[in-house]
Amino acid sequence: MKHRLALVASSSLLLAVNGVAQVQIAPIAPAPIAPALSVWPGYARDPSHNAISGVSAQNLSRIKWQTPVDLMPQYSGSSLLIHYGSPLVTPAGMVLVTVKTQASGSYQVEGHLSSTGATVWTTTTDYVLPPHGWTPSVGSTLTTQNDLVIPAIGGTVLYRSTPDLVGGSVRRDAFFGMSNYNANPAAYDASVFISTPITADAAGNLYFGFVVRGTTPLNLVSGLARISAGGVGSWVSAANAANDTAIRKVVYNCAPALSRDGSSVYVAVTNTNNSGFGTGYLVKLDSTTLAMQARVRLKDVSVPTLDARLPDDGTASPTVGPDGDVYFGVFEGSGVNNHSRGWLTHFDANLTQTKLGSAFGWDDTASVVPRAAVPGYTGPSAYLLLTKYNNYGYPGGGDGLNKLAVIDPNVSMVDPISGATVMNTVRTILGPTPDQNWPGGVREWCINTAAIDVARHCAIVNCEDGKVYRWDLGTNTLLDPVVLTVGIGEAYTPTIIGHDGTSYAINNGILFALGQ
Repeated sequence: MKHRLALVASSSLLLAVNGVAQVQIAPIAPAPIAPALSVWPGYARDPSHNAISGVSAQNLSRIKWQTPVDLMPQYSGSSLLIHYGSPLVTPAGMVLVTVKTQASGSYQVEGHLSSTGATVWTTTTDYVLPPHGWTPSVGSTLTTQNDLVIPAIGGTVLYRSTPDLVGGSVRRDAFFGMSNYNANPAAYDASVFISTPITADAAGNLYFGFVVRGTTPLNLVSGLARISAGGVGSWVSAANAANDTAIRKVVYNCAPALSRDGSSVYVAVTNTNNSGFGTGYLVKLDSTTLAMQARVRLKDVSVPTLDARLPDDGTASPTVGPDGDVYFGVFEGSGVNNHSRGWLTHFDANLTQTKLGSAFGWDDTASVVPRAAVPGYTGPSAYLLLTKYNNYGYPGGGDGLNKLAVIDPNVSMVDPISGATVMNTVRTILGPTPDQNWPGGVREWCINTAAIDVARHCAIVNCEDGKVYRWDLGTNTLLDPVVLTVGIGEAYTPTIIGHDGTSYAINNGILFALGQ
């Protein structure tokens, strides 16, 4: 959606070490990223957010089934400014769908058969949204212990066991200790809100951002939480994570990302405690202790003296490439000097070297595209990246010719819009449907993380024209268009590929299963 903003559990003892709040931290050796599996366990699939499918996508010949992800969608004029949590797929093929059930944001998670879409089970969560502008995503995750972890009230999470089965137990845990929560649940329920998707690493440890509005018996402040695979919780304030007292919270919707060896976690933090624009840092923390390892101030790519802005209405999350480089999307530092497209920033693993950026990023998580997925590519890079490349008309000031792009993180070009030196575009493709609201323009692409099918050299991409496509990266053509809805302006959504090659896309508050 174009930018329209107005410029059973453990009982624990709370400790503090080096300014990092902790709850009986038990050291856990770093674990490597899990090998590719025919499953989609979390946002952008793996803990590094590469969005590479373990299986090939079927041809998009038809809608196999569909189910709502919002039973009471609230429209803003003709637009749907609601972020929806990514669908998940278990190793056995159960499709897990987070559903908004009320206008105010009550939620449940449903297990659906991948073959027919039949609902097998439903688990309700008491999760409450934080104060917000656009509705934030509610992002559950699957762990390597075969638990589904769901955001819940008061900063707690629910573990639903055996998600492939009709029956499953549900237990609650809290990053600040269940004994503390149970001593005064009302205080935490009124004040503590999970504000990002939950990320699970290869060992089953959990990471998520939370905000605090009010006071709690433990004097919690907004920051990043961790719950170990063994149920031991800890947290660090956003200010301590950045070593900057002006920092207030983790950016909404920013799913934490793990380094390739699992030893570090990356997340963006901001200096505003309200829902809106802020400025701040990308931080690198020890994934066990949450101690700060590095930070970098996020800057405008075209005007490096300006701080980039970090919108809570976006869904940009860090992506860690196969070589350890880190990518994160931001908004322009001043006005709309890049047609409201923002930037994709780029750093080395230690956040000490600022590398070549790209010309889109504000509401996008870059997908990793191995060079084998792009026949004919002869450049120097072992992998490329896929992002949206919209060039918004009003109010961005662009020509409305909205594209997708595969970009090279190591080869530069001059961006024709801003004049900045940015990543070279290896493939671009224009949206195929005219935009009746912008003469000469086309409907924009509507994905915040696109599923990559390496074997078939394609990506599954969703558009505001109400259709989903298979973008063939070898021929640079859009194949297999399937009409989902009449089309609507909406907040960006993910695409995923299931265990049997079924693709899934969200359009106008509905999840569609697509295949042959």
